[in-house]
This record gives sequence, structure tokens and C-alpha cells, in this order.
Amino acid sequence: MSLSKHDLDDLQYAKSLLETPGLAAKISNLLGTPIEKGFELLPAKWSDVVQNVTKESLQKALDFAVRTIGIRSKLASSDLTHKFLVVATGAGGGAFGLPALAIELPISTTIMLRSIADIARSEGEDITAVETKLACLEVFALGGRTSMDDATETGYFAVRTALAKTVSEAAEYIVEKGMVRKGAPVLVKFINAVAARFGVVVSEKVVAQAVPLIGAAGGAAINAIFIDHFQDIARGHFIVRRLEKIYGKELVKKEYENLCI
Repeated sequence: MSLSKHDLDDLQYAKSLLETPGLAAKISNLLGTPIEKGFELLPAKWSDVVQNVTKESLQKALDFAVRTIGIRSKLASSDLTHKFLVVATGAGGGAFGLPALAIELPISTTIMLRSIADIARSEGEDITAVETKLACLEVFALGGRTSMDDATETGYFAVRTALAKTVSEAAEYIVEKGMVRKGAPVLVKFINAVAARFGVVVSEKVVAQAVPLIGAAGGAAINAIFIDHFQDIARGHFIVRRLEKIYGKELVKKEYENLCI
């Protein structure tokens, strides 16, 4: 079996979304300067604050996903509506800086999760299924890279492979236990795995917002890029998953790797 011309074009589009430059490059283009300079402007132990808030945000997003996504699916909004809401929260974050992160990030993360779920639905996913809900949360990891990654570990399929066991264990636990119990080791492991990558992107966002004179307008613009980034990753991810259901994972992966960006 081989992919049809239409499906191969879809896969090409997915790869162009999944393998594009990361958030830091996109923000640097907006600011006209490398965001690395912003690291010097942040207070001591800021990275601990970011990591803690990132984990808490993902935990709340997981709770939200398991309890609500799919139950009131008719209320799902468009990508543009979700983008507007995240931009609004970014304006507040830009105005108040790092102290606002603990309030802004959980809200932004939950809104983005709704947007990711909306994209998943549009690609034929059953978002009432636990496995799909975790695939939505997996997008936050697919959109980031850790400092421990090397050239062989940063590709889309490499990251999915690294997360596969953790995602599978979390799905089995939620199906068996029903309600999510905060602090369950298997769920903590899942949250930590996603946070390790999502936290890098959050750090880049925080650093950019620490640049002098960014303010509310800059924070809004950065959050627009922030959600754009994850909407693109989500679209690519769920296109690939849709094609895998038709052709099988191995064939899709082989064709994906043969495509040029």
C-alpha cells in the first residue's frame, strides 16, 4: 500500500508544520534581536518558578481534559477565537512580567488545550477517548526541545517515541481509575515528561516578555506567536495520526522521513 497523492500532500504539509523553527526563532524575528539576551534580565531562581508553574499548569490541563473535553463539545471554538483569548492573557502577562506567570500560564495552557482538541476533532479524532485527550496534551511536548536533546532526538517521531511508554501508562491508569488523582506516580511521570519540553518553550516566552519596553502590547504579540506555534504543531500531529489510522504507523513514518521540507 502507498499513500494517495492527496494524503501525501497532507503529510508534506504536516511535516512543514512539525519541523519548522522553534518558538525562540519566531519570537526573535518579532523582536529583531536574539531572545537569549533576555536571560540576563530575569531574577535568580526564575527557572525554578517557570518549571513549577509549568507543571501545575499541565496538571490543571490534564484534570480539565479528563473531566470536560468532549462532554460539551458543541461549545468548542475556532482557532481564531482561542487565539484571541490567549492574546488577551498575554497582554496581562506582558504588563506584569514574571509574577503574573502563575496566573496567566494555567489560563493560557487550558485555552490552548481547547484549541488543540478542536483541531484534533477536525482531523477525525474522538476527543471523548482518553488516548486522544493525552495526545492533545502530548502536543505541548512536541512543541518544545530540551537542552539534553541532540540532533537525533529532536525530530517529531523521535519525541513521540520517547514519550510513548509514559503516554501509554498514563492512559491505562486513567481508564482503570476513572478520575485523575493528583500525585499518582504514573501521572506525575507523564506531567514531568511533558513539562520537561513545554517548560523550555515557556522559558523562551518569559525571557522575551522580560525584555524592557515589551509591556502589554508585546506580551500580546508574543502570546499570539505562542498559540500559533502550538496550533501548528497540533495540526501536523493530528494529520499524521489520521494517516496512521489509514496506512499504519510504519508506512507513514517511512514516507514522512523521505519527504523534504
